[in-house]
Amino acid sequence: MNAWTAAFDAFATWAGQGLADASFWTILAYVLVTTHITIVSVTLYLHRSQAHRSVDMHPAVAHFFRFWLWLNTGMVTKEWVAIHRKHHAKCETEEDPHSPQTRGLKALLLTGVELYRTEAKNAETISKYGHGTPDDWMERQVYTRLGIHGVAALLVFNVLMFGGWGATIWAIQMLWIPLWATGVINGIGHYWGYRNFEAPDASTNVSPIGFIVGGEELHNNHHTFPTSAKFSVKKYEFDIGWGYIRLLQFFGLAQPRKRPPQLVEGAIQPADRQTLEAVIANRYEVMARFGREMKAACRQELDRLKAEGARHSARWSELKLAKRWLPRDADRIPAELGAKLAAVRAANPVLDQWLTMREELRQLWTRTNVSAEQLVKDLQAWCARAEASGIEELKALSMRLRASRLPSAA
Repeated sequence: MNAWTAAFDAFATWAGQGLADASFWTILAYVLVTTHITIVSVTLYLHRSQAHRSVDMHPAVAHFFRFWLWLNTGMVTKEWVAIHRKHHAKCETEEDPHSPQTRGLKALLLTGVELYRTEAKNAETISKYGHGTPDDWMERQVYTRLGIHGVAALLVFNVLMFGGWGATIWAIQMLWIPLWATGVINGIGHYWGYRNFEAPDASTNVSPIGFIVGGEELHNNHHTFPTSAKFSVKKYEFDIGWGYIRLLQFFGLAQPRKRPPQLVEGAIQPADRQTLEAVIANRYEVMARFGREMKAACRQELDRLKAEGARHSARWSELKLAKRWLPRDADRIPAELGAKLAAVRAANPVLDQWLTMREELRQLWTRTNVSAEQLVKDLQAWCARAEASGIEELKALSMRLRASRLPSAA
């Protein structure tokens, strides 16, 4: 009886602690390290390298990421890439596989995995958007055909090493990507946050410190420059994924293809072909700057009305509405507000001129049937009107554009 009792006690001890006999802090470190590697695998390999071709990776590094994702997520490269490319192609429309603007934020947070699985079964999506992904023997016979075996193997390993804790660890590992990638990035990243650029969708930067989800928090930056290997664009932003790319590049294991375009400000001079190229390349930032200036103008007028005690006047309500909606693109404004905003514009000549000048500037990159020479003339005429408008902020914006250049290739 004593032998059986001792054996049972030994089994119970192993079941509770596993072969590793790890402490709580060791288990925590294991969870954090493994889930972080999974995040890095998604952002570097699936997202930046495969979906957008913004970075080339050494075959050994790429295969490590493939193996790791098979083991920790069971995701198939071709399916993930196809669904993500379709998201960009159909962003914020009914065909977007995971937009909170059309499906609701709650659906993304609670049923994001089901949305992914449903789209993964769409043969047309996989065929149209999944091209150029790995199609070797390992991909066909192991990573795709035996997808469930990878995560099952991880479960067995976790239980053997950590006993009863192993199943909990495995559950966390399985939920990590659906929580952060589907819920936070695809959900909150199209619903709440700050915007550096007026990209033609609802993408936002969830946080300027992009290390929790490997840099994916800088989602508005990414949607503005989707083929860029680097997601951070402002001095206060940090993209840890880019840091890993630079580290791999140092050892000759990765090579970024493209980075976000940047404006170089020099001497103010007449607008020319280089000015036009700089404005078009940075059009989303130019539009965002327009928006910030318009909001600032509304805010100043609101402060003046507040000081005069007219906080609850009709003028106050109009300016609050204008501050929120007028800086946005017309297709991002609810149709039911059209008449009210038109009345606000009619009653505010300065705001109306801001919007008129913004739309005239937008034509520089929306009119595809006009020669570059004519567009340069149009830009010169636009700058002349802006600087003669009597609006100091508009004049300053024009002069800043005339000083803008793209960095030289050297």
